[in-house]
Amino acid sequence: MTSLELSELSLQIKNWAQELGFAQLGITDTDLKAEEPKLQQWLDNGYHGEMSYMANHGMMRARPHELHPGTIRVLSARMDYLPPEAGFASNLSNPNLGYISRYAGGRDYHKLIRKQLKKLGDRIVAHCQQIGVTGIDFRPFVDSAPVLERPLAEKAGLGWTGKHSLLLNPDAGSWFFLGEVLINLPLPIDIPLNQSCKTCVACIKSCPTNAILDNNVVDGRRCISYLTIELQGAIPEEFRRAIGNRIYGCDDCQLVCPINAKAPLTQQADFHIRNQLIQPELLTLFAWSEKQFLSLTEGSPIRRIGHKNWLRNIAVALGNAPFNNDIVTALNARKQSDEVDDMVSEHIDWALKQHSQAHAELISRKTQRVVRAIEKGLPRDA
Repeated sequence: MTSLELSELSLQIKNWAQELGFAQLGITDTDLKAEEPKLQQWLDNGYHGEMSYMANHGMMRARPHELHPGTIRVLSARMDYLPPEAGFASNLSNPNLGYISRYAGGRDYHKLIRKQLKKLGDRIVAHCQQIGVTGIDFRPFVDSAPVLERPLAEKAGLGWTGKHSLLLNPDAGSWFFLGEVLINLPLPIDIPLNQSCKTCVACIKSCPTNAILDNNVVDGRRCISYLTIELQGAIPEEFRRAIGNRIYGCDDCQLVCPINAKAPLTQQADFHIRNQLIQPELLTLFAWSEKQFLSLTEGSPIRRIGHKNWLRNIAVALGNAPFNNDIVTALNARKQSDEVDDMVSEHIDWALKQHSQAHAELISRKTQRVVRAIEKGLPRDA
């Protein structure tokens, strides 16, 4: 293909991406050499915790051309997921409700985005065949393969890396998923954005567990998303009070970010919050049997943590809720359930202990500041 044909195709690809539901698509090469020492240092520091998959493939994660041989370009696409009526402040300020990270309130994004990326790749192949170009090879990825998607998206011009390590887009904040298509077409590459967070440290100051370090690095072992989703065993006691009512993930670093004031709502109905997860009562969720849990989270990313870790997380949240006889009764009853193992039982015991003590501050000062920041900066989503 000529340079002109490749340039025209790159514009067409971006149009197709929007037709398929993506908010933006950028193109970059596969060179991530600058990221390799950063990744190695992060691993050497043990910041990945139990996420062994982060280390399993060595530096392949920073070498897309090794992951899919023949790759010379990466198409990086973003799809917005912020749901309408997110109810952030009203949720976080009520300790009797369970807070679920808003990316997980609807359908699991992996299959949906990968399907759309596959359609995009097929369109590219079909177009090339029409003009007599054959041998086009591509492979779509969404979060589940060893790919450093954030650095690739940054190089492709989709945004810059915030101090919380998430990608920030000047028009969309950070409420979006990323996906990639690895391809063997020498398409023209896009120019990275020359922006940064400058002196803003809102996310660092607001992280409930102080997981965000001062060099755009997150210690995953302290992050609430890791503690409630990735961690398979007991949640360390030092973090339980700080978790508050967050039972699946945490959005605090995004909620206080001023860039998110401009974030658009998702155009994908699949990412809207399911009825049973809208401002959900902790006691209601805690009462779900494993069968109910599997049924009510079918097709949801929440399902992957399993029923026991679900109960573990809710037990911690109930321990942080104001004293209520109904909570104590529910905790004692659940402890006798056949669905509870020693690990979950230990968290229930911790929660019961909290209710036997007086806690003057049910909602931490950090969370109170986050709520005020939401009400002021994100009134539509409060």
